[in-house]
Amino acid sequence: MIFGLTFSSLRLLILSLAALSQIYLFYRARRAIRSLHRSDRFRSLAVFGTGAAIFLLFALNLYILFRPIPWAYPSTPAQIGFFYPPAIWGLGSIFSALLLLLSQIAGGIVRFAAHLLRQIACHAAASAPPDSERRRFLQAGAGALFAAPILLSGYGAAYAGRNGGVQELTLPFGRPLRVVQLTDLHAGVYMNREQLRCYADRVISLQPDLFVLTGDYVSNSLSFLPGCLEEMARVRAPYGTFATLGNHEHWYAGLGELQEIFRKSSIPLLNNEHRVIPTERGPFAVAGVDDLRNGDPDLDAALQGIGPSVPILLLSHRPEIFPEAAGRGIPLTLSGHYHGGQIKIDVPGGGVSLAHLRSPYPEGLYRIGNSRLYVSRGIGTTFTPVRLNAPPEVTLIELT
Repeated sequence: MIFGLTFSSLRLLILSLAALSQIYLFYRARRAIRSLHRSDRFRSLAVFGTGAAIFLLFALNLYILFRPIPWAYPSTPAQIGFFYPPAIWGLGSIFSALLLLLSQIAGGIVRFAAHLLRQIACHAAASAPPDSERRRFLQAGAGALFAAPILLSGYGAAYAGRNGGVQELTLPFGRPLRVVQLTDLHAGVYMNREQLRCYADRVISLQPDLFVLTGDYVSNSLSFLPGCLEEMARVRAPYGTFATLGNHEHWYAGLGELQEIFRKSSIPLLNNEHRVIPTERGPFAVAGVDDLRNGDPDLDAALQGIGPSVPILLLSHRPEIFPEAAGRGIPLTLSGHYHGGQIKIDVPGGGVSLAHLRSPYPEGLYRIGNSRLYVSRGIGTTFTPVRLNAPPEVTLIELT
């Protein structure tokens, strides 16, 4: 929750802001078009065309967000030509409207202050003549305020959202293991099968002893899950591949259906259960719990039967299980869910994003006693394909 808001209330608030942004941007555009020294017919057509474009982009973005797309996977040209423009507009238009509104409010305050100063100076009757240069300057400034967030959103989708790397860290565990984690894949219109294959190839190149997946395999349709798991099943780690569920899977299917899909993919799904894996240096356990909010998590069931000398690697889509895991002496928990904020602003003392306001564990490494939690930024996106200051990551963990 953020400031007492549930996730559903927060989503409704963002959608309301987005809708109001469309209305405000159309109002500003209409006013700018009507000030042009062009024919009435031209201005009417321009106002109609602008309104139609704003409505179409906004409607397409809403459809993509809330309606399952029937395509198995869109091609990269389809992503670029059909899916990305409304998504970039959807996010950028909110910030464009906010910047323009703030500039309008600031301009009104400045004009009011100037009016008061003229009255104090006893020059209220002398009105300044219109300044065409000043008007052009203000129009250029308004254009920049409108364009900058759109361009930044485009950058976040085209480059920052795809320019991920391998995040490497070394942690104590009691068994020497090379673990690779992927999380928040969000297969769908913004993560097609070709991209998933590239990530699987990258994992293979890292030669992990153990490959783990920590939830949110799809974005807005279960139809993408089998193909996603087929690509991940190409990774053949000596100690296996293990997965746990995220909230997105529970949104679109029941547990039985999900278990059947994972069974067909030959990827073991650890849903409140574990596997003990023997090694030359002694056994270790991989345990997984269901999603903390949308599933039915049971840490007791996940750990039942594990000997006290066996180190445990816990998989949980959401990281908020960490205090309980640390209380059980679990040396390492791997999570995701928050995408590192996905859109994050750096400020003194750390980053600010919706995720950083919602959770004490938005990204990175945390420690309680001898227990550690690592929260990966993941590789996919949700609601918008834009990532800013929170690049995707493949996580490579050298356990000692």
